[in-house]
Amino acid sequence: MNIKNICCIGAGYVGGPTMAVIAQKCPHIKVTVVDLNEARIQAWNDLDLSKLPVYEPGLDAVVSEARGRNLFFSTEVDKAIEEAEMIFISVNTPTKTYGVGKGMAADLKYIELCARQIARVAKTDKIVVEKSTLPVRTASAIKEILDHTGNGVNFQILSNPEFLAEGTAIADLFAPDRVLIGGDTTTEGQHAIQALVDVYANWVPKERILTTNVWSSELSKLTANAFLAQRVSSINALSELCEKTGADVNEVARAIGMDSRIGPKFLKASVGFGGSCFQKDILNLVYIAKSYGLHEVADYWEQVIIMNDHQKRRFAKNIIKTLYNTVSGKKIAFLGWAFKKDTNDTRESAAIYVADDLLSEQASISVFDPKVEATQILFDLNYLETRSESDNKNGVQVAVDPYEACHNAHAIAVLTEWDAFKTYDWQKIYDNMLKPAFVFDGRNVLNGEELERIGFVYQGIGS
Repeated sequence: MNIKNICCIGAGYVGGPTMAVIAQKCPHIKVTVVDLNEARIQAWNDLDLSKLPVYEPGLDAVVSEARGRNLFFSTEVDKAIEEAEMIFISVNTPTKTYGVGKGMAADLKYIELCARQIARVAKTDKIVVEKSTLPVRTASAIKEILDHTGNGVNFQILSNPEFLAEGTAIADLFAPDRVLIGGDTTTEGQHAIQALVDVYANWVPKERILTTNVWSSELSKLTANAFLAQRVSSINALSELCEKTGADVNEVARAIGMDSRIGPKFLKASVGFGGSCFQKDILNLVYIAKSYGLHEVADYWEQVIIMNDHQKRRFAKNIIKTLYNTVSGKKIAFLGWAFKKDTNDTRESAAIYVADDLLSEQASISVFDPKVEATQILFDLNYLETRSESDNKNGVQVAVDPYEACHNAHAIAVLTEWDAFKTYDWQKIYDNMLKPAFVFDGRNVLNGEELERIGFVYQGIGS
């Protein structure tokens, strides 16, 4: 099948950048990204590219080149579905907060709504591509909905999970380690797989395009994130041991990372992983294992989450203990709120949980993040429902620059590894803080020896 029209349902962190790159690399294909959120679509269409709803280095240039040529953002979902030969589903699949599987299973209500809408609108054969991260065998549920509530249309379901790292998503899309496409082993399924292979082959070497059955593709995404998260929790567990024994976790990580069987990636100790994927996908894996009665398997993977939560809480406790066992009435400056640098995504950010613990101890929090708005910071805290919205608003101030955030603060907590933090005038910051002045480096991004020379009391993870 020669694909001329692609529709993507969902204009978020995955759908927007992915479709922008496909449009840029495939100028012969019309790509339409649709979403019911009018404000989000307006932001994607804004002439001021700094107002794009997703911040990713390089994304503005890609959108600028393709938008209006063959890349379009719209709220006309039905029209886009009707015109497309290939439809990507890239909607949110959060962890369930209700019913069976609460707190672990993926909530697939948005996926089902998409499937039902496609079934209602489609009058010609379609290839439907799962782009959202989904539990194993979701494709069969989508296929059942499409086949039994449609209009006699033939549908092929493909799994094409994303392996993007936020902050480097455009680079990852330009030169991916691999593109994974899963589909049916039938002749029709293989034709559908080839149609998507041909799209990616416009810029991705064919040896990097892997094809599997649909179930292997779905499970590969969950396990990839689980393995990466496992490495983070493993080094964080060692960071606590290093603090007790006098070892330096950075030296340990460097030593073991030079082992070719282990490698250096994801061995940087921190206050914990965040983002939309790691925790959600591991919990989903845990739920799947439990549903098959594999309790030992479930316990193994659940420990990765337990360790990650412990690291966040431990960081907050360390701040309290160091500040003479009380932070009541003390100002703590947070540098960073996003879950990692070069993104405005705050989902499951460690900063949220550290702030929550400190607010419960009646601290005053001052936050500076170069890309996260004040409304998002308060939304994140209010979502926890630990205290009233008014208490959160009174307890948290959002500063316009780092010097304001740190002025008259008792301590600084570095929660995101923004490169700009290394370039600040730390002597100026120190001179305007209350003494003794503490820096708790939750990401190990600052030069501790230099900060101590200025006069700070520096504490990095695992040092």
